[in-house]
Amino acid sequence: MIAFPTDIDIAQSAPIEHIRNIAAKLGVLEDELEFYGKYKAKLPLSLIDEKKVRQNHLVLVTAITPTPAGEGKTTMSIGLADGLNRIGKKAMAVLREPSLGPVFGMKGGAAGGGYSQVIPMEDINLHFTGDFSAIEKANNLLSAMIDNHLQNKDATIDLDPRSISWKRVMDMNDRALRNIIIGIGGKQNGIPREDGFNITPASEIMAILCLAKNFEDLKAKLGNIYIGSTYSGEPVFARDIKAVGAMAVLLKDCIKPNLVQTLEGNPVLLHGGPFASIAQGTNSILATKMGLSLADYVVTEAGFAADLGAEKFFNIKCVTAGLKPEAVVLVATIRALRHHGGVKKSMLNFPDAQAVARGLGNLEKHIDNLQKFNVHPVVAINSFPGDTAEEIQLVQDVCAGYGVKAIISTAFVDGGAGAEELAAEVVNIIQQKQSNFQPLYS
Repeated sequence: MIAFPTDIDIAQSAPIEHIRNIAAKLGVLEDELEFYGKYKAKLPLSLIDEKKVRQNHLVLVTAITPTPAGEGKTTMSIGLADGLNRIGKKAMAVLREPSLGPVFGMKGGAAGGGYSQVIPMEDINLHFTGDFSAIEKANNLLSAMIDNHLQNKDATIDLDPRSISWKRVMDMNDRALRNIIIGIGGKQNGIPREDGFNITPASEIMAILCLAKNFEDLKAKLGNIYIGSTYSGEPVFARDIKAVGAMAVLLKDCIKPNLVQTLEGNPVLLHGGPFASIAQGTNSILATKMGLSLADYVVTEAGFAADLGAEKFFNIKCVTAGLKPEAVVLVATIRALRHHGGVKKSMLNFPDAQAVARGLGNLEKHIDNLQKFNVHPVVAINSFPGDTAEEIQLVQDVCAGYGVKAIISTAFVDGGAGAEELAAEVVNIIQQKQSNFQPLYS
């Protein structure tokens, strides 16, 4: 039996086009690109066309409650974008950038998997175009200015160091830095106080970047960052210590979306990376609008499951940006359904139709939640070799009871070809106008 190649082997052996050729597929001129080597480029915000944003089609990829290995949302998103292109649609994926925390943790990279990947995957999963670094610098500049303000005997704001809630960040899992004491070593080193580090995707600046509508809006949101209170209890904001201009200039390039490509040479925008457990868990509004300005179909994803990431996508991002998703793909794996049916981790790769039947309640609830938003989902069964026909039929039967199709996707193994049936159903849902998105509250 020949072992399936690793993600890195697949990515490194794939042909890769110069990024100018990928841009040309979108009608973007070479002169509009800001090159980061031959295979990555930033795109100017001037490419956003609000008229096209309203005309073109947005597809969300979400999932059932994830198990530790993840359910494959990014893999399905990339495979679906490739599948849409294979059936003749001008489509692209618009996704988040990976954090080094998960990259070096259990989950690994976030550039897809198998034959449904974004490349150059090593660059994407590591420092990429420096966006995370810029967010770190802007965040930590504000931290430095806060401590400088405390140290300055002529400071105009009577900031109480015990009230400061703003933390420093770095893009690494380092639990020893979660809670620290700073300012020790003498008065020349500042005022001793409690502080700590968050991981970069947890920075409020990351959330702000992904909700900013333009550069001026970014600056306004940066100014609204609450950092602590005065001794009399009055709130103090980043604008009060004159931090906004310096923070914004560090983000002047970071605000521009990044263009890369799939293994099949289709365009992908990567921009921002807030965690869904902490922030809104979706890529930037600017990248999504740029995608909708350049392609007829845009596939994007929301972190975690439909009851967290998708609802934040709907209620926060879509409402803020005026976006209207027309189809939703709900990713499920048979292994995850076995897990939700009570199977132990060591037995998840073995068929167990009874466990799948018990675990289907999880899938059903996510379908029910999505339908409350008046969107029509399609379930993508992310296929693995150990899945049985009986288990798959159980999923399809339950979905049919909700008027929803459950389609097997083999994008991991077959790339876009393995997602053509899924792509066709997404197009059908959109063309038949089966969704009319409505948020749950005003």
